[in-house]
Amino acid sequence: MSDFYSPDLGQNPDDPFARDAEGRLVRRSFWLDMSDKSVVMAMTQGVGADLANQHKRAHLDDISRGHLVDQICIQEILPPEE
Repeated sequence: MSDFYSPDLGQNPDDPFARDAEGRLVRRSFWLDMSDKSVVMAMTQGVGADLANQHKRAHLDDISRGHLVDQICIQEILPPEE
């Protein structure tokens, strides 16, 4: 469960990334009812835009949308080693 994003539910109790005590996504139907295109938009321009790539990957795998990782996760470019 450590790879999942943990939202501040005190600030936003209806956060679509909320999980129960056992780590299960509380608002799973919110995500499963979306088309792939809508998930991409939500994760790049909407509610998931500010998440780290590791959190995005874990969330996509959890909602069985792992095939969208390349469209959603920005490739991190590391500077050359000196």
